[in-house]
Order: sequence, then structure tokens, then C-alpha cells
Amino acid sequence: MKVKLDYQYVLILCYTFLIAITISCNNQNQSNQAKNKSEVGALRLKYTSGIHSILEDSKGNIWFGSYNEGVCLLHNGKFQYFTTENGLSHNQVRNIYEDKNGVIWFECGKGLSTYDGQKISKYTERNYNSKNDWKLTDNDLWFKGNEIEAYNKVERNPGVYQYDGKELSYRELPLKTKPGQKNHYSISTGFVRSKNGTLWFGTYGAVIGYNGSGFKIINDALLGLNDQTGYLHARSIMEDSKGNLWIANNGIGVLKYDGKKVSNFTKQQKLKKEDTKGNSLEKVFSIGEDKLGNVWFGTVGSGVWRYDGKSVQNFGKENGVESNHIWVIYKSKKGELWIGGASPSGVYRFNGISFERIY
Repeated sequence: MKVKLDYQYVLILCYTFLIAITISCNNQNQSNQAKNKSEVGALRLKYTSGIHSILEDSKGNIWFGSYNEGVCLLHNGKFQYFTTENGLSHNQVRNIYEDKNGVIWFECGKGLSTYDGQKISKYTERNYNSKNDWKLTDNDLWFKGNEIEAYNKVERNPGVYQYDGKELSYRELPLKTKPGQKNHYSISTGFVRSKNGTLWFGTYGAVIGYNGSGFKIINDALLGLNDQTGYLHARSIMEDSKGNLWIANNGIGVLKYDGKKVSNFTKQQKLKKEDTKGNSLEKVFSIGEDKLGNVWFGTVGSGVWRYDGKSVQNFGKENGVESNHIWVIYKSKKGELWIGGASPSGVYRFNGISFERIY
């Protein structure tokens, strides 16, 4: 009988010990989660004008370009800010790229700058002697014109700059502006290199593709747009994993080009203002694709939208989308979906259900 009681006592002690260990581990996990959340929450970008561009470079650094307050480097958990006082050509940073040598390029509102790992410098060298010498190479980078809007006296016509790893050369676009429309064909988006090799540019009045031998032009004339329907005003372009080119517009919504025809996705989904009587998919400024193949759209005033191939879902303030103007949708190297916006400014991450601010 005594042996039986001792055995029961040992079992009780063991059970009590296991409970204590479990509680301790849970408390530690909660403490670590709270600490991690606190550490992430402490990293807040000081920008108020909006996050316009994001790049995670090959060294694991993250760059945040603002609407008019310069660029920020996140390195080893600390922010470092750069403005025109530190070498930027302009404090608006529209796009950020990395070349094959690891040099970071900043496409600013006016001009270009580079970061060599130590400092930011203005990039001022230009070649204007081969404006019609269009060609494609595997590692070239492409940038908008030097001016905030339209073109200058040296550029003379709408065009883009091509960096082939050696020099920066100006290429004229195969379009001419009309009187009073000098800014009509200014580059308004980053460039997209499609799976079939075509290079795509978005301008305010047209989306232009170059395949190495000729151009494909998507404009108002091709789409049959007029005063009644509204005009093309491209703000972002993206090719999805299926090879479709998506075009975000400020006014007429989202267009989808499947390689043969262009369709109005917003109209097909009945997401115009007169259809929704609320949030609509018309003023769209950014497009991205997540690791599951869902296509996302960032808008002005109507939150973020997700298209899973069948239906469209809207995410607003009740889902953590605080910014009312989504400038950029970015997929991190971990496959996380980030959005950057303005009013309030910040970077938000989608956790599978809603968005949470991380920077």
C-alpha cells in the first residue's frame, strides 16, 4: 500500500512539473512575441509625405523612397536618411533599382543618383548622340527623363534613359506630343521586362512595349477612349505570373492586356463608382502580385483590392489599411506583401487576414 501511494505521489509531482514548464514556456513565447512586436513597432519611418518606392537589395538592406523627403536605408535594424544634402538629385524618389554590380540607383523626380555602398552621388553623365538607337540587353536599367514633368531642351522629345552597364543613353519614344500636351507621354511608371522579352513603359497617355525590333502602343486611339469614356492615365504596370500585363489608371480603373486584346477589368468586375455606390476600383496607382498568384491593386481613397482569379475583395481601414493613397505594392524576398502609402504615411504588411504597420 505504501509503495502504491509513493508511486501516485511521484506521478503527481511529474504532472505538476510538466504544467509548470508549459506555463513558463508559454509566458516566454508571449514575452518574445511582445518584444518582437515592440521592436517592429519602434521602427517607424519619419516620412509624412508618403512611401513612393521600396527595394530590398542583394545585401539584405531595405530602401524606402519617399514622395518628397528623400530616401531611407534600413540596415542592421537602424534607419539612415538621405536627402539632397547627402547627394540625392531630388527629394522625390519614384523608383529604386539595383544593377548587376550591386550599385543602387534612385530615379528621382528630377535626375538620377546612385549609392556605391558608402555614399550617394548624383549621376550626371548622359549620351544624347544615339536617341534612335534602340536595343535590348539582359541587364540594362531604364529611367524616366530628367525633368519632373515633360522634357528639357537637350532631350527635345519624350523618351527614356537606358543604362547598359557602361553609359546612360537617351532614347526617344516613337510618339510626338501635341501642342499643349508636352507632359502627355512622360514616363509615369517603372519599367517591366516581360517573360517574352518585351520591355514595357507606362506614360501618362500611353503604355509602350518594345521587343527589340518594334513597338506595341496601347493608347486612347487603340482603346477607343474619348471625353465620355475617360482617357488613359497610366500610374503603374505589372506583368503577372501568367503573362498578363496589368495597367493601373487614375480615372478609368484597371486594364488587362493578355497579349492579344485589352479589356477593362474594373468595368468587367462592376467596380466603377456607379456600380459600387462606395469604394471603387477607378483611381488605381499601384499593382502587385503575391506568392499565391493573387493580384493586388492600391488606390486613392478606396483602400486595397485583391483578385484571386475569381472574385475581388476590398481591404480598408477596418482591415488595417490606414493610408488613403497607396503608392507602391511590393513583394519582399520572404514573399511578404508590403504596401506603402500616404496620409498617414507608412509601410504595412499583409498577415494573411489584415494589414499591420511594420515601418
